[in-house]
Amino acid sequence: MSRKPSIEAAVPALWRLCATLRDERGAAAVTAAFETCANAVSAFETAPGGAWRVEAFAEAEPDRANLAGAAAVAAVAFGATDDDLLAGLTVESLPPRDWLGENRLSFPPLRIGRFFVYGSHIGAVPPAGSLALRIDAATAFGTGEHATTRGCLLALIELARRRPIGRTLDMGTGTGILAMAAARLWHRPVLACDIDAGAVAVAGANLRANGLARQVRLYRSHGYRHPAVRQGRPFDLVLANILARPLARMAAALARHLAEDGVAVLSGLLDRQVPFVLAAHRAHGLVLRRRIAVEGWTTLVLGRGRCR
Repeated sequence: MSRKPSIEAAVPALWRLCATLRDERGAAAVTAAFETCANAVSAFETAPGGAWRVEAFAEAEPDRANLAGAAAVAAVAFGATDDDLLAGLTVESLPPRDWLGENRLSFPPLRIGRFFVYGSHIGAVPPAGSLALRIDAATAFGTGEHATTRGCLLALIELARRRPIGRTLDMGTGTGILAMAAARLWHRPVLACDIDAGAVAVAGANLRANGLARQVRLYRSHGYRHPAVRQGRPFDLVLANILARPLARMAAALARHLAEDGVAVLSGLLDRQVPFVLAAHRAHGLVLRRRIAVEGWTTLVLGRGRCR
């Protein structure tokens, strides 16, 4: 956290990696392999029930032998069945351009319920009465454009109508957008963490830009392992907008850190992955209270027992 990110700087050159996989397990394995050398990685289904595409951007040319080794190890961990995960791998050098600047120009302001989400390139004044969130994504996930982020923001708005929240944990904060949204809604302490150092740097810059650096404490953490996370429990609200399999793996930890009458808002899963994620959390006493579907992606609101 001591290093101040320079999210204004242009990237002089980048390498783009692309691979197409036949299922989610293969995509998860390749994502893990790409993360060993890339600064930003994304995975998405090309069509419902179809192949998956994984893309990544790296500042240096990746070593194909190292990638192959990382993919082989990840294939075992994720149970991937592809014969050769990197058979269709493409690696290309991109010319020097202001990628960040161009990305910002393509990010229009968004009105999501009470929230007004905008980038620093937008000169317009946020509408009166809105909860403004200034977000510059850089290499982190979460600008409000993706259906999963929108689903989470809508869940938070609905939750704010029904109950107060004392302490919030944002697990896998990305740009920090959900942590800031919770801080704006309830004006209470929020703890945010991410496994990726780049995301932590970007989130820190966004917190400062929004005047929320004191209200939201930010840490780099592998899941729930950071001492600040353990010491901060139990949480009234846990947010986790990541992916289906990590959500399922962390179900037990989430249950341990959630207050008895707490609420969890989970996203990053496709509609067809809902039963898998729900089953993992039911095993630890958490049940479905609300489901929000946006463009094929689902946000789940979970709690213990009946809804308050």
